[in-house]
This record gives sequence, structure tokens and C-alpha cells, in this order.
Amino acid sequence: MKICVTAVGPGIDAQVDPRFGRAAYFAFVDTETMKEDSMANPNVAAVGGAGIQSAQMVAERGAQVVITGYLGPNAASALAAAGVQVVLGVQNMTVGEAVEAFKAGRFQSTLPQATGPAHMGGMGMGRGMGRMGGFGTMPSSPGFERREDEVSALREEMEFIKGRLEYINRRLQELEKK
Repeated sequence: MKICVTAVGPGIDAQVDPRFGRAAYFAFVDTETMKEDSMANPNVAAVGGAGIQSAQMVAERGAQVVITGYLGPNAASALAAAGVQVVLGVQNMTVGEAVEAFKAGRFQSTLPQATGPAHMGGMGMGRGMGRMGGFGTMPSSPGFERREDEVSALREEMEFIKGRLEYINRRLQELEKK
């Protein structure tokens, strides 16, 4: 079976990236041989649609299961349409540890459901933001075994969004000077 694990870097020893659409890397692992093939996520800085584009790419590469922290609604829909199962709420372990835990039956894969706010990366928040209130709703703890894990994931996402806002501010200032 081919599994895709979101990762902060390349290789089987990289930590799991809790984000899906804007994960730094995707590690594709064959569960029988444990052969791993990492690729940098070309959608990390996408203006919009990172979750959908990442889901399509993962499905095209033949992944049958995705292991990640959480999914936005668009990525969940795209993965479900492709028939790709997901394991959610995974963090604080390496790619290899996540795959081994899956093989040992410690994780259950399901059809995808959104567990994160819409547009997790903070991008694509143009028209419609007023209707959505900026973010979609975040269910209370689906995919997270412990409340502390969800709190940790939310804090990580908040830091990521702060970084994106700093970048956007800096870039706007550069562009307005020209």
C-alpha cells in the first residue's frame, strides 16, 4: 500500500507536518518495503487552492491513504472524491513512526472530513470572507485523541498564520514603494 505522510522535511526521519495543503513535503511510503520518496510541496505558497491542488497531486501519485494533522474542507472533498482514505490528528512523530503506527493498527483511516478551518494557510481570503467569517468552523476535537493535541495544532497554525501575515505586510510595503 502507498501512504502519503505530510512532513516538515524530506525523508523517513522527518517530523510529520500537521498541515495538509501547505505541508512543506509529502513523503510517499510503500508499507511493504518502507521505501520512501519525498517531494517538496509545490503548493506551499499557492495564492489559493493549495488543499485541492495538493489532494489532486497526492491522488495522482497513487496514495491510498494520507496521514496528516488536519484537513481543510476543500482538501477533504478532493481526497474523498479521489477515494483516498485519511488518518487525522497525527503530530509529534516522524514519518517512519507514523507509518509503523498505521501498520500496527494504532490509526484508523476514514474517508476524509474537514478538521481545520477553510484556507488553513491564510491565503485566498478574498471575496466571501464576510460570509464565512474568515474561517470555516472547526469541530471540537475530531481526529485528535487528546485536547492538548488539538490545542498544540491550533497554536502551530496560529504561528503559521502570523508568519504569513508578516510576509504579506512586508510584501505589500515593498510593492507600494515601487
